[in-house]
Amino acid sequence: MLNTLNELIWNGLVYILVPAGIIFTISSKFVQFRLFARMFKLITDKSDNDTGVSSFQALALSVGGRVGAGNIAGVAVAVALGGPGAVFWMWMVGLFGMATSLFECALAQLFKRSEKDQYRGGPAHYIVHGLGPQWRWLAGVYSVLLLASFGVAFVALQSFSIASSFQEAFAIPPFATGIFLAVTVGGAIFGGINRLVKVSEFVVPIMALLYLLLAAFVIVTNLTELPRVLGSIVANALGFEQVVSGGVGAAILLGVKRGLFSNEAGLGSAPNVAATAEVKHPMDQGLVQALSVFIDTLILCTCTAMVILLSDIYQPGLESGGITMTQQALNEHIGGMAGMFVSIILFLFGFSSILYNYYMGENAIDFFTGQNKHAFNLLRVVTIALVIWASLQDLSTVLGFADTTMGMLALVNLFALVLLFKPGLKLVRDYDQQLKGGAVPRLRARDYSDFDIDRSVWKDD
Repeated sequence: MLNTLNELIWNGLVYILVPAGIIFTISSKFVQFRLFARMFKLITDKSDNDTGVSSFQALALSVGGRVGAGNIAGVAVAVALGGPGAVFWMWMVGLFGMATSLFECALAQLFKRSEKDQYRGGPAHYIVHGLGPQWRWLAGVYSVLLLASFGVAFVALQSFSIASSFQEAFAIPPFATGIFLAVTVGGAIFGGINRLVKVSEFVVPIMALLYLLLAAFVIVTNLTELPRVLGSIVANALGFEQVVSGGVGAAILLGVKRGLFSNEAGLGSAPNVAATAEVKHPMDQGLVQALSVFIDTLILCTCTAMVILLSDIYQPGLESGGITMTQQALNEHIGGMAGMFVSIILFLFGFSSILYNYYMGENAIDFFTGQNKHAFNLLRVVTIALVIWASLQDLSTVLGFADTTMGMLALVNLFALVLLFKPGLKLVRDYDQQLKGGAVPRLRARDYSDFDIDRSVWKDD
């Protein structure tokens, strides 16, 4: 029954999230392409004070969450069941999803609140402060779903994936891996958001660089085959070359689903992190988070696709995929050490994802309790216990539950984004106008007096 519900929700989301991304793209005059170069400038900006984290730190934490097993195993599933054309549709989802992520993260910035020594925000906040207090019940539903999916289920899933991978590659007992992972996670999450972002800004670049170097080696050593692979991706996507029984339909469906699952654009998770940054204008962080989608889907997912399609492992009509397929392809390219290398990268991916998922849970609890140290400490203890417990489990049911709650999260968030389209578009136009005038864009509170923004965060001067 759970699988049927998941299929119903996610198949429906395919036809909602993609059009939403297209609408946001067109209405903003293709903002993610127009201001693409500016995204790289913004990640070097420093925080103006001690309340918020820097744009780069927020980017690192969100990339650490978006990038995970989906980039290694999820792409393999899409290619196996949808053919090379699925990669093309993953690219399309990523490009349009950049606009969706930009809108939701800019709104998270606009309606964020200052709480003690940090900012809090996300869909729950822009539902209450953007739509009005009468919608607080919907924000509560969102927060419960966020805690159940990211704060609990996905923490367990990442721990299970890491423990299983280390057992396969190094013959390390899952319990030992679980204990080690629990200690390292505990050291990060008991330090609060500042510790989380400092760990992420160190770990995420390393893991991304390692994976990029690996893919670059594979591509360079198979350079003569690259035109054939790229041609096959485009031809299969457009129906000129059918290599799977489902044809173009299978390529589109699998590419779209795995792309959305990987980059999370429109799901409402990234805005929780985006709101923590200290920026001059909400669009600054919106652009940075759009870059996060680009990194996840257009770069790292493409790396996995190239590793697979440049090998002899992929054959038309395969009925299985996943991390095993990626490991087999790497074994062919770089030899028997590939399994160990993938396990190490998976550890870094999974570790950064657990930190990100924990913060999702903390943000959900904060919505109900505020800055309650006892509630946060309880969540931290539960997270550490989950890491150890999950390392010994078979989590197929947990994963199915998480998929359901995450799909419902997306529905709630998309509903709010549609109703908040006006302030989202106003932010884009305000930003464009200031850039056109040669100024460094800053949000002036008086220009948004008709919205419930925190005047201690956004001032006129």
